[in-house]
Amino acid sequence: MDDDIEPLVLENVGLTLPSAAGPVEILRSLSLTLAKGERVALVGPSGSGKSSLIAVAAGLERPSAGRVLLFGQDLGKLDEDGRARLRRGRVSLIFQSFHLLPNMTAEENVAAPLEIARRPRAMADARIWLDRVGLSARLRHYPHQLSGGEQQRVALARALAPKPALLFADEPTGNLDGTNARHVADLLFELVEDTGAALLMVTHDTGLAERAQRVVTLRDGRQVERA
Repeated sequence: MDDDIEPLVLENVGLTLPSAAGPVEILRSLSLTLAKGERVALVGPSGSGKSSLIAVAAGLERPSAGRVLLFGQDLGKLDEDGRARLRRGRVSLIFQSFHLLPNMTAEENVAAPLEIARRPRAMADARIWLDRVGLSARLRHYPHQLSGGEQQRVALARALAPKPALLFADEPTGNLDGTNARHVADLLFELVEDTGAALLMVTHDTGLAERAQRVVTLRDGRQVERA
């Protein structure tokens, strides 16, 4: 990636979705730039558009207005396959509900994106990353055999093993108790800093948000505050 190109730029992005009561504006004229290696937290009340912003920024949802530039590429000019190719090995996502593949072991879950990106030594690297998140004794355990905190650590290892340039995290500690949430948060910021990935993170946890370099607040689909 060109050092002069920001990993993510949103320009006057709007998102309107249909509903039984008529069209609903989810995002309204929202602009945001994420610099290389920058860590930004998105906060705001439920229903303010935070998760929708992540979906649009990652190219999982098409905006109704404005444009999204991912590594300088206009996502509006790419079809679904083109967006997937652009993300491959460069963009990772972490979700509140883990989204591990239930029929794969922890080791196989972490190796999967490496194999898709055709990285050599995928299984060996998966073992290294699971060790980094303290799960070297859980390599061959399936998701249902892991606690919530362990599942999210597998998800974190899976997301960062490809060493992406950009990481989206949607409520990464939302399903965890206080102790596990702190552990996952510590690992998240440690590994993001180590890999140099830019981070755009949705969270309701004010303590977690304060660890970011910048906080963006959404309300009713609009950016209302920056810090």
